[in-house]
Amino acid sequence: MNLSTALVEEKALELGFGDVGFTSADEFTSQRELLQGLEDEYGWVIRMGLDLIAGTDPKTIMPEAKSIIVLVEVYFRQAFPSAMEHHFGRCYLDDDRVTKDRLSMRIRSFRSFLKDHGINSKVPFNLPHRMAAARAGLGSFGKNTLFYSRNTVLGGSWVLPIALVVDHAFEPGAPSFDVGCPDWCRNTCISACPTGALKGPRKIDPRKCISYLTYFGDGITPRELREPMGMWVYGCDHCQNVCPRNAPWLAKAKGLPVNEKVSAMQEDFNLHRLLHMDTLYFTDRIWPHMFYMSDADIWRWKMNVARSMGNSLDEAYVSELIAAFRENSDERVLGMVAWALGRIGGSKAHTALSEFLPGSPAVVQEEIRCALEESVG
Repeated sequence: MNLSTALVEEKALELGFGDVGFTSADEFTSQRELLQGLEDEYGWVIRMGLDLIAGTDPKTIMPEAKSIIVLVEVYFRQAFPSAMEHHFGRCYLDDDRVTKDRLSMRIRSFRSFLKDHGINSKVPFNLPHRMAAARAGLGSFGKNTLFYSRNTVLGGSWVLPIALVVDHAFEPGAPSFDVGCPDWCRNTCISACPTGALKGPRKIDPRKCISYLTYFGDGITPRELREPMGMWVYGCDHCQNVCPRNAPWLAKAKGLPVNEKVSAMQEDFNLHRLLHMDTLYFTDRIWPHMFYMSDADIWRWKMNVARSMGNSLDEAYVSELIAAFRENSDERVLGMVAWALGRIGGSKAHTALSEFLPGSPAVVQEEIRCALEESVG
């Protein structure tokens, strides 16, 4: 059965997607060449099992591929509790790839619609989704490497392009690969990136990105990055928050109703609870919503929380950090707790650090000594 682009667009909007576009199933040659030239920066992704280079050829995903349909999902339709926004990237706050109770259901409905019209589809994770969206003419890029929508969130970047490879040919849109940032922005996102991950317009070292560091970073966070990472525990929105192109939607968001699902999660994601959580708590309440780290990585969650507490400079966290030092054995957690106590400072923190010094592992002792130099006795 023949299916027009107009009917596909109508169905996508009916299902709540912000926009939809079409592009060919041609290879993403420039993206493949880019990845091949940045093996140091992106090799870790392939080692984790996500073959980005293979994803640049849609026919490795579906040999009979003829087109790509790109759906634009808006993940910032409602406001989020400020306590959550300060610590977690917005795109993760209502991610249902595990719970499958929202976006996944709409994608499934859209694919069923295509199937009913004789069109097979696949939704690959390794296809370059932002490039597909640009090739479909759905928006433009930002200097921060993110994709900015043409028709939703007032031209902002609060969107997730979702690419579906299909075995039916659709008329492709006009590509839009340009960087749409105004000259007067003066590279706001680049200069504001706390860890220097943004090297220039559309140039990023993902290994220095705060998001990467929070869930994929190897070992205890390097000392020189701890303070710049600020309050982020999982993900980061800093380059989006400072972007002039996102200002209109951020202003509007102040009047939006609060996302009830995220609001209900707020107590579970309280920093105190995260710092002291056990495996059962993590697998039951945290992992279904933020799943990049397994239960073997609870240490990283606790390390991130300790760093966030330290950067808050709030003495109310000192007791929690002291308790965390006593209940943990992981040297990465202990080292960050010591750093956080030194960062907050005060007599209570100084006394605890002095008490913890004898008997601690050598690497933790070094962190404690540095923290004692920072704290005020």
